[in-house]
Amino acid sequence: MNSVKIQITAVIILAAILVLPKTDGITYAQSTEDEAMENAEQSISEQQKEIETLKQRIADKNAEIQKIEEEINLYKKQIEETGKETSTLLGAIKKLEATKAKLSGDIRLTENKIQTANLNIERLGLSIEGKIEQINRNIRSLGSAIRKTDELDLTSPVETILANQNLSDGWQDLDNLEKFQASIKIQLDELKLLKRELELNKKESETQKKNLVSLKYQLSDQQKIVNQNKIEKDRLLKETKNKESEYKKILTDRLAQKEQLEREILEFEAELKIDVDISLLPKAVSGVLSWPLSLVKVTQYFGKTLFATSNPQVYNGMGHNGVDFSAAPGTAVKAAEDGVVTDTGDTDKQCYRVSYGKWILLKHTNGLSTLYAHLSLIKVNPGEGILKGDVIGYSGNTGYSTGPHLHFAVFATQAVHVSGPTEYKSKVCKTYMKLPVAPKNGYLNPLSYL
Repeated sequence: MNSVKIQITAVIILAAILVLPKTDGITYAQSTEDEAMENAEQSISEQQKEIETLKQRIADKNAEIQKIEEEINLYKKQIEETGKETSTLLGAIKKLEATKAKLSGDIRLTENKIQTANLNIERLGLSIEGKIEQINRNIRSLGSAIRKTDELDLTSPVETILANQNLSDGWQDLDNLEKFQASIKIQLDELKLLKRELELNKKESETQKKNLVSLKYQLSDQQKIVNQNKIEKDRLLKETKNKESEYKKILTDRLAQKEQLEREILEFEAELKIDVDISLLPKAVSGVLSWPLSLVKVTQYFGKTLFATSNPQVYNGMGHNGVDFSAAPGTAVKAAEDGVVTDTGDTDKQCYRVSYGKWILLKHTNGLSTLYAHLSLIKVNPGEGILKGDVIGYSGNTGYSTGPHLHFAVFATQAVHVSGPTEYKSKVCKTYMKLPVAPKNGYLNPLSYL
């Protein structure tokens, strides 16, 4: 009997120490045990109704989210289709309009996810309160059990039998005692289960809160990208004066600048003499780097691919120095591995629409460096430490790009550096260019490591 009482007491003390102080200031009125039990049951019932209502609202929000995601997928297809028509002013405007619709869909999607996260946090809060109510109810019940065991401890099993007028009644009392002990065990098990559920609810609530913070940052980013899309459209209309002939002239001039700039960079990089120590590089196997996008569709491969060699006006016949992935503007771009931000930049500030546009260069501990270019928004700063999978920016259409995509390049870290403020001056752009440069042997095939 004493062992049962000790076990009960220990669990009550444990619950009081580990559970009750973490109730965020929740207190309960003192009353008689019967009243407390009745109030607790009523409170739990009301909380359960509220939880069911919230679950339905969450289900409705999830259905709305699915509908918006379907709309966004349609906008992505429109962007891909109009991207093929950017040789005309009308096509370029249609692409910007489709991009605007997609970005607006992104914002609505994120807003709905924020609302869903808030509903989940509210649901979990009610569930936590309900678990605490149940734990308190069990503690009160076990308190009564301790007092009962105190009474039973006053009488030995032999006295219990002899105290009855016949032996059958005495044995019945002992049988009732065993059932009573079994019921106590059930209550103890329930208390332990409630405590585990409470801890899981709290953990999930913290996860939802972190997710909420992330979504709010994402919403702010998306609003910035929408503003950039508007600025881009306004600039296009201003530059072309809404005339097809003006747009054709701009495209021709921009292509000529791009070709000349590439020749200049190739000449500059040809003068860089750096011996790459292959022993410092990881083995070329799949999985060394993770994919920079959640959904992967390669649109241009590394090196002298058919497209590169048959279109010298695009890549100057020297082969593609990275891999291109299809990515609608505003798509989250992730770090391919742990590392440090070597530098970031925007070549459009030095020479508009002829190079990488917004770019990020990361240095990894495995001897590799990765480049992410044509971004719409940069989320990291030079010198900042990052983890694999961190969102470092969003894809876009900056720099020289025939359509929205992510340009991803891999370098031997020992061979690549960012051109200094007075290191390389472009003749065609008449400005100093800031961008990653490396000798030919410093460029590596990304697909050898992804």
